[in-house]
Amino acid sequence: MRTLQAERTDLPQDTAIPATSSPPQSVRVGVSFRGRSHGRGRDGEGDSDLVTVEEPMELRLDFRVGDGRTEQSIAVTMRTPGDDFDLALGFLLGEGAIAGAEDVAGVEFCGPPSPDKALHNTVKVTLADHVRFDAERLSRHVFTSSSCGVCGKATLDAVRAQIPAIQRRRFRIPPARLTELPRALRKMQTEFTRTGGLHASACFDAEGRIRRVREDVGRHNALDKLIGSYLRDGEQPLEGLAILLSGRASFELIQKAAMTRAPLVAAIGPPSSLAIELAVEAGIALIGFLKADTFNVYVDPQGIP
Repeated sequence: MRTLQAERTDLPQDTAIPATSSPPQSVRVGVSFRGRSHGRGRDGEGDSDLVTVEEPMELRLDFRVGDGRTEQSIAVTMRTPGDDFDLALGFLLGEGAIAGAEDVAGVEFCGPPSPDKALHNTVKVTLADHVRFDAERLSRHVFTSSSCGVCGKATLDAVRAQIPAIQRRRFRIPPARLTELPRALRKMQTEFTRTGGLHASACFDAEGRIRRVREDVGRHNALDKLIGSYLRDGEQPLEGLAILLSGRASFELIQKAAMTRAPLVAAIGPPSSLAIELAVEAGIALIGFLKADTFNVYVDPQGIP
């Protein structure tokens, strides 16, 4: 992948050209507190509070068609501004539109800023010439057009056709290290500490060290931002690392984990039934209700201690 414009200032200098200032992820609004136990302000007293920013982001693709190229809008998502390039790349990998950083020629903001808040809400990803993009393969189209209708089997069949070949990946971590992760994640959730309104996705190694964290108002966006951050660095996403989710483990989050060949997903919340089925299909260890002293093992293809 060619050098991409970066919107974060903490990236290596050989990756960020040029860096742009990050938009605010929270804003202060007026609020009137009620209840003596609230802890902020007296009953009936006007005050202010920090809330998470939520804005739409349009994703456009520039890709090759025959001997020429075309540009198409493929998705609009509600997200917390910031790490928008990572969000775009992670989304494309999760949808099977790209297989890695080598499939991306460039990422940029396009169009004018929004008239209300002056935010850049449109991101264009230019695919490399060798990539053949088919919008009909996006999962949201495939699921609803499957022959048996909208059902769990159709959904699993559609994803099975997209995810990489199952590889049994050994990832063993001591239980004591696992149960330390929720507290460690909370300490690293800077925006959640300010607003209480953001989800987080993190990756960690077999020693229980959290390597990277991304936050967003959307659970899926937080994981896309995490995955995309590795793509934009030119690295294989989450290679040899496990995923930690601040909330529940849904089907779509396990799908994204499968696209990166993640060996294990640990969620502080519960998994859904279809998430469990997909984890079995993909050979992913799945942990739910991860707390400071306990956790549930729902899928265990490799022998969790």
